[in-house]
Amino acid sequence: MGKFSRLGNELYNGRRSIDFVGRRRTFYAISLVLVAGAIAIILLKGMNFGVEFTGGVQYQATVQPGAATQGAADDLRQKIADSGVEGAGNPSVTTAGDAGLIVQVEDLSTEANDQLAGIITQQLGIPASSLSQDEIGASWGKEVGQRAAIGVLVFLVLTVLFIWGYFREWKMSVAALVALFHDIALTVGVYAISGFTVTPSAVTGLLAILGFSLYDTVVVFDKIRENTKDLRTSRTTYAAAANLAVNQTLVRSINTSIVALIPIGAILYVATVQLGASSLQDLALAQFVGMAVGVYSSVFLAPRVLVHLKSTEDDVKAAEKRAKARAKAQADKYAAVPAFSEDLAVADEPDELREDDDRSVAAAPRSAPPRQQEALGRGRTAPASRGPVAPTNAAGRAQPSRQPKSKRGKR
Repeated sequence: MGKFSRLGNELYNGRRSIDFVGRRRTFYAISLVLVAGAIAIILLKGMNFGVEFTGGVQYQATVQPGAATQGAADDLRQKIADSGVEGAGNPSVTTAGDAGLIVQVEDLSTEANDQLAGIITQQLGIPASSLSQDEIGASWGKEVGQRAAIGVLVFLVLTVLFIWGYFREWKMSVAALVALFHDIALTVGVYAISGFTVTPSAVTGLLAILGFSLYDTVVVFDKIRENTKDLRTSRTTYAAAANLAVNQTLVRSINTSIVALIPIGAILYVATVQLGASSLQDLALAQFVGMAVGVYSSVFLAPRVLVHLKSTEDDVKAAEKRAKARAKAQADKYAAVPAFSEDLAVADEPDELREDDDRSVAAAPRSAPPRQQEALGRGRTAPASRGPVAPTNAAGRAQPSRQPKSKRGKR
């Protein structure tokens, strides 16, 4: 942990930096491939919607108190899946207290319905009177889906207004929405490839990750705003300041995500391996994947999109020009120093040029003007005197003579 703390301190102070913003093509390509793959999986494989959305049949079996265990539910689920009954290949079996089991399958024909009822009663060892059957309509699932879509739309509108009002920058809202779309697409794609049943719990988990993803993005944007507040007077560019902000919040994002992912991962493991409870699986998987990709988008994608959008502004362009000029000046510090040629030797006139040659005037090399004879003293060059010079006994050398005030200026 000591090395990790030192790394975080170096990243925050700028002594060490990871280029998250500069590699635009790399991170854009990675995000584009991931989103395209997720959309392709959704279109080709499709989503495994539960009976709450598609409609179906629900059986409720009453057993002896204490007999409705998770092991009994798993055994019944496996028995129904291996029975070959048409429409019951992916059943949902959950416990209802310690004396009840609930089985949900798709719509069945009359013959398949009788076969499935016989399998349930035989597996649990209960009479037919202990098994009840209900029809589940798809209208409730459609209503849940519509309400979820309305909730997402309202959430996005409020998010755009909040970010726009807080940062006074609509481009940050656009960058946040791009990152949010990225997170939703990847989460739904992973959900499709896993084959988990889409239930209202999964929709709830998907809505929950929206807030977490935007929370991390807003933290990074707030640091970017702080670093770029005085861009005109600072000696940096918008891209460099944004990259510094990402490095300064990197350790915080990692720590926050780890703390959030550990309990969600524990719930996902328990629900999948030990309990087999579909509702917990749906909720935990959506939240786990959404939080993980949310950290990725807030670090690698959202700041890069923001810098790309801001690159067309005049202040940002001016800062880029100043930075390039400083970099060029530092690369060759003596490029602007004038060449000193006062004491360089003057070329003599070539011997082949004679005085009667017409080319002597035009082709003769230029010579420096004659230098004036300078008075030399003891280790220094004295300026030309403005009065008569005569030897003096006090100084031991020739110095300008000094006349009385009455005789100055008279001839």
